[in-house]
Amino acid sequence: MNKIFRLTATSLRAMTSLYRSNQNNGQFLYISPRRMCTAENHNSLAEMVKKDRVVVFMKGTPQQPMCGFSNAVVQILRMHGVNNYAAYNVLEDQDLRQGVKTFSNWPTIPQVFFNGEFVGGCDILLQMHQSGDLVEELEKLGIRSALLDKEKESK
Repeated sequence: MNKIFRLTATSLRAMTSLYRSNQNNGQFLYISPRRMCTAENHNSLAEMVKKDRVVVFMKGTPQQPMCGFSNAVVQILRMHGVNNYAAYNVLEDQDLRQGVKTFSNWPTIPQVFFNGEFVGGCDILLQMHQSGDLVEELEKLGIRSALLDKEKESK
């Protein structure tokens, strides 16, 4: 048993592939450490995305985005007056970075969640902003878009 634990730990540290025996039928399953999302991680991520109305997994922080796509998401939210949201810096935690990709089944960062539901990445949020759908989605969350106030002022 110790040999299995040592092999697993060594493989995970080295980020190499690992094969293990399935206890149910004796078959061997391929496990890629980069694709693992355990039930514990899944539950933790589910709690994280439900904790706040708006949650963003991004590279960097809202005050200092570390990629253009993360910056674009921050700017779109800022334009709509959404300044109170949970932001998680995936550059600080590689397990979080890969875990959220597996959790949402979306390959890129940033990732945006509204009320625990996956919205999309930068491209989706930008499309929603351009089409006006983002204003409607924010209203469903009880957030009044600042763009509505600017529209009234210009009339």
